[in-house]
Amino acid sequence: MLMSPPEVLQALFETAVKAAQPHHRIPDFLPAPPRGKTVVVGAGKSAAAMAQAVEQAWERPLEGVVVTRYGHGATTKIIEVLEAAHPVPDANGMAAADRMLQTVTPLGADDLVICLISGGGSALLTLPPLGIALNVLADLNRQLLRSGADIGEMNAVRKNLSRSSGGRLAAAAYPAQVVTLLISDVPGDDLRAIASGPTVGDTVKPQDALQIIQKYRLQVPPEVTAHLANSTNPVVHPDDPRLSTTRNHLIAAPQQSLEAAAQTAIELGYMPLILGSALEGESRQVGIVHAGIAQQVVQYGQPIAPPCVLLSGGETTVTVTDKAGKGGRNSEFLLSLAVALKGQERVWAIACDTDGIDGSEDNAGAILTPDTLQQGRQQGLKASDFLIAHDSYAYFQAVGALVETGPTLTNVNDFRAILIDA
Repeated sequence: MLMSPPEVLQALFETAVKAAQPHHRIPDFLPAPPRGKTVVVGAGKSAAAMAQAVEQAWERPLEGVVVTRYGHGATTKIIEVLEAAHPVPDANGMAAADRMLQTVTPLGADDLVICLISGGGSALLTLPPLGIALNVLADLNRQLLRSGADIGEMNAVRKNLSRSSGGRLAAAAYPAQVVTLLISDVPGDDLRAIASGPTVGDTVKPQDALQIIQKYRLQVPPEVTAHLANSTNPVVHPDDPRLSTTRNHLIAAPQQSLEAAAQTAIELGYMPLILGSALEGESRQVGIVHAGIAQQVVQYGQPIAPPCVLLSGGETTVTVTDKAGKGGRNSEFLLSLAVALKGQERVWAIACDTDGIDGSEDNAGAILTPDTLQQGRQQGLKASDFLIAHDSYAYFQAVGALVETGPTLTNVNDFRAILIDA
């Protein structure tokens, strides 16, 4: 039986998520057992599922602890799974970060640390410098999330106000062997940016963080400014000898998921075109650009002829105001796309976060049909008003177009697919 366009889009998203599942990826990257102990630590939205995959594939004794977002746990037999807040850190995440540092610090050269890192780890592995309270970092994180700063800028601030990121976790484990398995949720798959790089060296300086705070006019107390002006715990430089026993392996990335979705599209009768796996920018502007490409396909069959699917990934941003409504970057992208397309026939689309949570709401994203704007008008809703108010969740909820998957236990960033029928 032929699938409807919305069913095709759902299938493409499910394929993208499946391609990044830890139990598919981890076994091929596990190292040889050490002469000493094996300790597992980790942080991120996929950390619990990654820990479960390690347990299933590892045939020697091990121990350890990982932290994941509330509701993203998985059943493990040995490795302890802790849960904490995301995207704004809480006391549970701080306690988890401190515990991991205490766990790896006593290890020796014969021991092995398997570190499991995925998106979301920046908040989940927050450990403020001495003299700076957690609530100060939590407030700063809220400001960063609303400022429009990109992931690199946010991480520059986070790393310089941390005792666990920026290579510090690996440095604490030295001289033990550290093998880090990473699932990328960042544009370009920069290992330094995934969860603020707890086992990856960096060169970002405290002065960089100060400039970003000034650029976005973030409000910080004097102790933050003083720490950045006189930091005694900088990020670990890539050439630091304490990183000489660390190896980092990228085991899943957005491009792999887009390629898997492209293959599924071919099998379902649609020619795929991958526009990019690392697209950034304001969600509404990215939506407008995608709408222009889709209209070019409809009118001229360029750069690809229908029936086709335009695929893209990456991490957009949403700069919001104090009176903003509810919605994440994927639903905002999709609402912008809808407004720009103006009910264009033959065009359907899906935009979802592969971790199953779009921003801080309970949906992964939403689906757009040629009737989405008309469905809103029938209820007295004007899509452009919801877009201005950053209230995309409410709009798609009203028209019954939210995609709700629950936590997927992986995270390779945003997934977008625009289907153009013949």
